[in-house]
Amino acid sequence: MSETDEPDAEREDRAPSDGAGRAQEGQQDRPHVRSAHELEESLEPVALIEQSRAIIRTGRLMLAAGTASYRVKQAMRDVARALGVDQHANHVSMTDIAATSHRGRIFRTEVAENRSFAVNSDRLAQLDRMRRTLPDATTPTEVHRALDAIEARGALYPGVANAAFAGVACAAFAVLNHALAWEVALVFVAAALGQLSRRTLAHRHFNAFGTTLVAAAVSTGVYVLGIAAIGLGVDQLETHAAGYISSVLFLLPGFALITGALDMAQMDLQAGIQRIAFGTMITMAAGVSVWAVSLIEPLSTVVRPDADVSTAIQVLTWAIASAVGVLGFALMFNSPWAIALTAAGIGAIANSGRLLAVDRDVPIQAATAVACLVVGVLAAVAARGGRFPVITLSVPAVLVMIPGVSAHEALVSLNAGDYEAATAGILEVTLVVLSIMVGLVAAKLVTDRHWAFAPPR
Repeated sequence: MSETDEPDAEREDRAPSDGAGRAQEGQQDRPHVRSAHELEESLEPVALIEQSRAIIRTGRLMLAAGTASYRVKQAMRDVARALGVDQHANHVSMTDIAATSHRGRIFRTEVAENRSFAVNSDRLAQLDRMRRTLPDATTPTEVHRALDAIEARGALYPGVANAAFAGVACAAFAVLNHALAWEVALVFVAAALGQLSRRTLAHRHFNAFGTTLVAAAVSTGVYVLGIAAIGLGVDQLETHAAGYISSVLFLLPGFALITGALDMAQMDLQAGIQRIAFGTMITMAAGVSVWAVSLIEPLSTVVRPDADVSTAIQVLTWAIASAVGVLGFALMFNSPWAIALTAAGIGAIANSGRLLAVDRDVPIQAATAVACLVVGVLAAVAARGGRFPVITLSVPAVLVMIPGVSAHEALVSLNAGDYEAATAGILEVTLVVLSIMVGLVAAKLVTDRHWAFAPPR
């Protein structure tokens, strides 16, 4: 039997019914009759469908890269205008997009889901540049071609380098938290291994909450084991919270919290609440692991004084540590070097000024709000003309202002039943975080006219 021969029984089973056979014969006799599929397509607004797909793909890529919902909406509207869509409306939250495009009396609505909560500053910069440089009239094919090129760009740095950037950022945090030299070295190793664990699990699409639990446990576990190993040759070696907490600060969900605040300030409450809820969940996941590992080795929370040096040397130390920390965070977010170095300069200026003000007895909330206002203004100036997305400069620059050690002290007090100290610590951390958000929102109001004066919907 040849490969093309079939048994008679199979031929009979595969033979069409009389009605189907007559229909096929009729279509063969009348070639102008279309199949059902072709007839459906002929009734669809194919051009509008292609435009809608290009628009929602743009929004999906921007949302997955970590930017605020208002910027996603702006990009989709810009693409819709360039494609010749008469009217475009969209709804964007942290997890999904619904967009409706109108042309004349017809319209099309599409929904896209977002399951990526990572941050990719390079992709944000590329998408923002594409949005700003759109011609007055373009086609869906051209938009897809540009998006294909952006999506094809891989990570700028390998996984080992990404982990090292997290280690550098947390080590700089440790310096700002008055950690000792050997503690800073341990923080670098612990944070790098924790980030490598998080990256590995995230690339396997492991649950975000579980990924954070594991990464925090790895970082704090490595740090405690390192302290124990050093303690074999050093008597009365304590595990201080300054280094311990600094080892997990790469897990701070800064983009989620800050973009959530910006969305809420735009009265986009659903997107803002979702982002802040996600940021809170990730912070709680990290806190659970930090607390659990701390049960193995009690932590010292004794306040360490500043070094006995001149004010100029102290400010210089703060500025260098702030710049290195911001640089590490920016590179960890896959920022190009131009963006990372610019953010580092902004962070060094703002945070060293903030610490000097606090050292001069200015309330930390006021100092933080002013420092974040400075960050927002300097970021807007550096990004003028569409050079960089403002958010890729401002978020890394303010992460070094988050009081991680105070947050842990509040958690320890809460677990110890010292509710008075826990409440005071939680309120202090909350006020500082709110000050960061207020400062950045105020900066947006004075530097971004399109953001401050939202067009009526």
